[in-house]
Amino acid sequence: MKSKTVIARLLTAMCASTLLLSAPVRAADYPTKPIEVVVPYSAGGGTDLVTRAFVDTAKKYLPKAIGVVNKTGGGGAVGLSEIAMTRPDGYKIGTGTVEIAMLPHMGLVQFAADDFAPIARLNAEPAAISVNASAPWNTYEEFMTYAKANPGKVRIGNSGTGAIWHLAAEALSDKTGAKFNHIPYDGANPAVTALLGGHIEAVTVSPAEVVGHVTAGKVKILAVMADQRLPSFDKVPTLKEKGVDLSILTWRGIVVPKKTPQDVQDVLRTAAKKTVEDPAFKDQLAKMNLTHAYLDAPAFKAAIDKDNLFFKTLMTKLGIAK
Repeated sequence: MKSKTVIARLLTAMCASTLLLSAPVRAADYPTKPIEVVVPYSAGGGTDLVTRAFVDTAKKYLPKAIGVVNKTGGGGAVGLSEIAMTRPDGYKIGTGTVEIAMLPHMGLVQFAADDFAPIARLNAEPAAISVNASAPWNTYEEFMTYAKANPGKVRIGNSGTGAIWHLAAEALSDKTGAKFNHIPYDGANPAVTALLGGHIEAVTVSPAEVVGHVTAGKVKILAVMADQRLPSFDKVPTLKEKGVDLSILTWRGIVVPKKTPQDVQDVLRTAAKKTVEDPAFKDQLAKMNLTHAYLDAPAFKAAIDKDNLFFKTLMTKLGIAK
């Protein structure tokens, strides 16, 4: 009898332990260890800068440490895939970008846009056509006249094949008939470095990703792909002013795998809201000429769904969807 009682107690304890280990993470328990934020692009680019500004301030609103790790490659495919497929417990989260709504349509990744649960959008930026300060073109018109007269000669750097800045240049080509040579890099920062080195003729990254070089007199912005001129670049015309009906934006926001427990998502949403409303975060973005564009989870999801449909249509038209 004693041995049966001991065995029964052991089995009960084992079952309890198994249930405890398999139980979903609860908000009351989360977080109990450091949180890792995966950035799908290289250090120094816009996504990296936004994420690090967020993390610097978010430390105030989370009881455990939060840090950044860059996972580059494939125009964001490597890092975004890791975010989508990681264990959904809230300890490895990521900075999602508009490529979530783009890469799946090219057959470059195994995830779909709805494999992510959005937590908060942090920032949004338009594409801009930028060239080396020593380039012979001082206006959008001069640049396009040369590009049209020399098909494929103008090399435009982007943040990776299928990434937003690649699509920005492809869309410009589609709208104007100009033929460019698209050169992929593992993020905007390496593309800008190539521009400074004279290895390419232009980039279609955001203004914020070249502003330091503009200030230093090394880069000039010819036009922005936005509905209106940007306050920080009010002398730079929009493509719409030049008769080209094209606006291309990227966005950056915190996302988690879709199976992450809702109460864990809610902890992150609360911390994110406090972070983006903190003057310290807003000040950091302003100093880097990055646009504060907060959306809470429901509105962020609606924006992702809208972009998912838009880019599917655009990529199909351009013949690069699969």
